[in-house]
Amino acid sequence: MKELFVYPVKGLSAQPLVRVELRPGTGIAHDRTFALARPDGGYRPGTRQGLPKQEFFALVSDHRLAGIDTHLDTQTDVLTARVAGHDVLDADLSTEEGRDDAVRFFARVLDLPAGVAPLLAREAGRRFTDAAAAGDGPMNWLSLVNLASVRDLESRTGTAVDPARFRANVVVDGLRAWSESDAIGREFDLGGVRVRAVRQTRRCAATEVDPGRGRRDLPLVSMIDRTYGHRLMGIYLEVLTAGVLEKGGEVVV
Repeated sequence: MKELFVYPVKGLSAQPLVRVELRPGTGIAHDRTFALARPDGGYRPGTRQGLPKQEFFALVSDHRLAGIDTHLDTQTDVLTARVAGHDVLDADLSTEEGRDDAVRFFARVLDLPAGVAPLLAREAGRRFTDAAAAGDGPMNWLSLVNLASVRDLESRTGTAVDPARFRANVVVDGLRAWSESDAIGREFDLGGVRVRAVRQTRRCAATEVDPGRGRRDLPLVSMIDRTYGHRLMGIYLEVLTAGVLEKGGEVVV
């Protein structure tokens, strides 16, 4: 495994991991446990069903979010943000004051009308992953991207593609390009954790946003479509056994 990532707030910065403990049927701890919900959308506090990505502010429609370097301390729930090297937010999301500070800040980032702000979504035991709309099981899937497939896309299009655009939990190298697609329906060992490849990942306009710069600069979805005749990159995994994923661990398909 080349890289491991967690995304504590849907649509905000990736946070690299060195190791992570997994249990059957669960995802990476703290992954997408917060989200910025649209105030006129389907989310309300206490909501228990999965909602589609369109119900939230995220990169698919709100590219400005990528221009902010955010970090959530998952032990304290303190969310910090930096823009151009300057600290612009320090909010304790475990307090009402901190949550209010955070939503006011993101309302400005998103250029929302006066008096309109996101709803800071958090529901015990739930994740706001893109797959959550398909049910509670998919809500806990891991996402994996194969670097060889990304390099194949680069080679065929003559375009540099940052793998960070795909916002995967697990980034692997050393496999044959697109071999991850052949694994659908099969079990394999991911760094000592048994997983099942359950579905290919259909890509959306979120991948067209330059990570870290907050601008939409690459028509990546149409590039993939023109090159391969589909809009897929990466796969989703269901965790079958308990274990520890570590950066540098071996993938045995």
